[in-house]
Amino acid sequence: MTPSLNVSIHNFTDGRALAVALAERVADRLRAGLVERDFALLAVSGGRTPLQFFDLLSQATLDWSRVQVTLVDERWVDGDDPRSNARLVREHLLQNAAAAARFVPLYTGDATPEEGQPEAGRRVHALPLPFDAVVLGMGLDGHTASFFPGGDQLEAALDLNLPNGAVPMRAPGAGEPRITLTLSTLLETRHLFLHIEGEAKRDVLAQARLGGGDAAHYPVRAVLERSPVPLAVYWCP
Repeated sequence: MTPSLNVSIHNFTDGRALAVALAERVADRLRAGLVERDFALLAVSGGRTPLQFFDLLSQATLDWSRVQVTLVDERWVDGDDPRSNARLVREHLLQNAAAAARFVPLYTGDATPEEGQPEAGRRVHALPLPFDAVVLGMGLDGHTASFFPGGDQLEAALDLNLPNGAVPMRAPGAGEPRITLTLSTLLETRHLFLHIEGEAKRDVLAQARLGGGDAAHYPVRAVLERSPVPLAVYWCP
């Protein structure tokens, strides 16, 4: 990959080794937050990739009762739906010691994300930013969070001049309608991580960093270009 002053790459032999290292690093960041301001704030992504990481982080020794956890983005489905990111977090992260953490969901129960946006926005505004850690994922189309190519609210979601909050997102590659934290919200963090697995995603990220051709328009590139803190990439085959 092309060298970048704002990106560090951490390579691992397998998903287990990656999950162990990432869980240790994020737990350290949460502990630091607890020491510095008596609470800690974490935002995580959904999907299948972070399951081992969630399971390991849930066992970390720290005062989880003073930790708030929220989502980077959410599919607009009921919290019990198998595709719900909130359900994934409840079943894999908010277990063991981490069961004591306070969870702040983005799904509100409204019929559409557009209807739910005001309440979701209020929840985001109430978070004690900055985050101590934000853990992103990435798709093969170059999306991260719910910043999808062709998204109907992509321009607004990436606009750093808009206030912190959450915006609805509908896109051809998104499946269900979604809601996502804005880029300005995600970048208000002390530590930023990108967790990806597989050769194909490594290549997508490399293309995004080079920024040639279609890759110049990958939404993840906005994170690479605009993050005020280093992006730590955790990758395994």
